[in-house]
Amino acid sequence: MKKQYNYIWPTVIASALALGIFVGGKLHFNDSPEKLFTTNSKKDKLNRLIDYIDYEYVDEIDTDSIVDVTVNNILEKLDPHSVYIPEREMDKVSENMKGDFVGIGINFYRYRDTIAVIRAVDKGPSYLKGILPGDRILMADSDTLYGKGLSSESIVNRLKGKRGSSVKLKVYRKEGDKTFMVDIKRGLVPIKSVVAHYMLSDDMGYIQVNRFAESTYKEFKAALLDLERQGARKLALDLRDNPGGYLGVAEHMADEFLKDGKLILFTKNKKGKIDKIFATEKGSFEDRPVYVLINERSASASEIIAGALQDNDIGTIVGRRSFGKGLVQREMELGDGSAVRLTVSRYYTPTGRSIQKSYKKGNKDYYQKFTDRYHNGELISVDSIKVADSLKFTTPKGRTVYGGGGIIPDVFVPIGSNEEEAIETMDSMGFFSRFIFEHLDNEREQYASLSEKAFHTDFKVDDILFERYIDFCVRNRLKINFYDHEHRIKLFLKAGLAEQLYGVNVYAKIKSSADAMLQKVLEIDNPILPRTEADLIESKN
Repeated sequence: MKKQYNYIWPTVIASALALGIFVGGKLHFNDSPEKLFTTNSKKDKLNRLIDYIDYEYVDEIDTDSIVDVTVNNILEKLDPHSVYIPEREMDKVSENMKGDFVGIGINFYRYRDTIAVIRAVDKGPSYLKGILPGDRILMADSDTLYGKGLSSESIVNRLKGKRGSSVKLKVYRKEGDKTFMVDIKRGLVPIKSVVAHYMLSDDMGYIQVNRFAESTYKEFKAALLDLERQGARKLALDLRDNPGGYLGVAEHMADEFLKDGKLILFTKNKKGKIDKIFATEKGSFEDRPVYVLINERSASASEIIAGALQDNDIGTIVGRRSFGKGLVQREMELGDGSAVRLTVSRYYTPTGRSIQKSYKKGNKDYYQKFTDRYHNGELISVDSIKVADSLKFTTPKGRTVYGGGGIIPDVFVPIGSNEEEAIETMDSMGFFSRFIFEHLDNEREQYASLSEKAFHTDFKVDDILFERYIDFCVRNRLKINFYDHEHRIKLFLKAGLAEQLYGVNVYAKIKSSADAMLQKVLEIDNPILPRTEADLIESKN
């Protein structure tokens, strides 16, 4: 069965993504020259050219690479989101969208030319065999996994294998200065798309979703039920930086908030065929406050949910204008292990909005429009967002919404200062986590007696650890006004410790007090409580 996609990889982080499609099969060289140029031989031209190069060209040429270039060039002429997936990348792409892979279940660093375990995946193969944070994996069967020259990809490939197959690991454990062997049976390791969920307040739950994979709705539903059991009667759904994924998953998630019969979206192809998707009676979170967080990197499936709720006057959209992708792709196999995700239709929000921004001037201009948002003031002031009266639409309750170039939130939250964003970037690039790993590698025992609850409520990052982090940054040529942002940096250090000691939920919950969008949600929900970042950080730190 063919699957529909609504997916985007912004070129800011994926500028080298292959684009295109190659169509057709082998030609026969006994065809007449006239046939090559008839109107019925468009496919023949491409195939004949490849054959000429393959059989007649003076030098040896890798025709596979020529085909890939041809495929890419063809799709570049279509739209920015029709993408070609070469055979060599199919497994990785499929794993990411399926939501699991077969392996031993560890998160690791390449630390001083050695594989150092950050954490074993909870209840995964390595966890069940007693692999601990800080362990070094030296060998997998007869393969040496330390020393220079090994890429992370080659290491992962040596640890992967068929489900149920065994791998013998040689492990060094610093605590006790011992080396031991352990047999681990490979199993399914989840790639979580619901990366965090917790209670944001006494009655509001929080769920962060980073993509829309096959497993996402199941993960989302489980998280939602867990929060409801903890007393959640409101929800903050975080779709920031979420590039999209499966269209059907977004439909199911939107259905949780919309009453039976409400329009979620409709699609239209080039023949004018319209398919409408309506909510069902299955929704379990209807008539309850919901806040959807979006930003400039929220795209496609994320925009479907935000648009469906906004156009049905449900919930509150908080943040900054979303990316602006309203195209739907379908994956099609090309017969040699590769595939193309080809744009087959446009989608529209319930009021009839297309939020797709123009790509008529080509891909370079298309993605330049995205980066221009950083320079035209749009991320700082909602008044800088340019809207067209011709793209004005009205919701059932009479609110004005706009099409073209993304979803404009109901409540705008500006981007942080340059230095606040620099701290966020340090976190996303792994500077905090790498520093924390080195710290724990030497002083893990001092945290052994701290429970998760005690760490969250009582532990405070001291000045010694703060100064060590400054030294670490300076050694790595990173300079900001550290002392002007001491509260925030200490909070991020505490969150980094929590992630490696207890998991991502505690990390996300600790960071929430420095999160302007989440604090805006709490302010909207309960405007009586005053909130300043320093006070919140100090109270939770």
